[in-house]
Amino acid sequence: MAQGDWKVFRKVGGASQILASLSYLGILTLVPLIFARNDTYVQFHARQGVLIWVWEVLAIYSLALPGIGKIFFQTSSLLCFILSIIGLFSVLLGRAWKIPYIGTLAQKL
Repeated sequence: MAQGDWKVFRKVGGASQILASLSYLGILTLVPLIFARNDTYVQFHARQGVLIWVWEVLAIYSLALPGIGKIFFQTSSLLCFILSIIGLFSVLLGRAWKIPYIGTLAQKL
């Protein structure tokens, strides 16, 4: 893992930590995105959470594709679940892990 993948923010308080943890719980990612606009720590996690959630929604629509849709859905669901768990651990540690590819896209939001 490269040195720049982890970013330590100021000491994270209870409200910021709770809002940041919502970022990795599906549609609840919209709560911190809307209500914590001035908190860079929460916004970092919320943007990554939004991209993971969009990926999950697109994976559901892939089920309409014959053959490959089910495989794509299962693989995507597992990967999104793992990334969400890692994101939650990152929040609990008070750190910000830039998820490869997703973190780069999230910065552009």
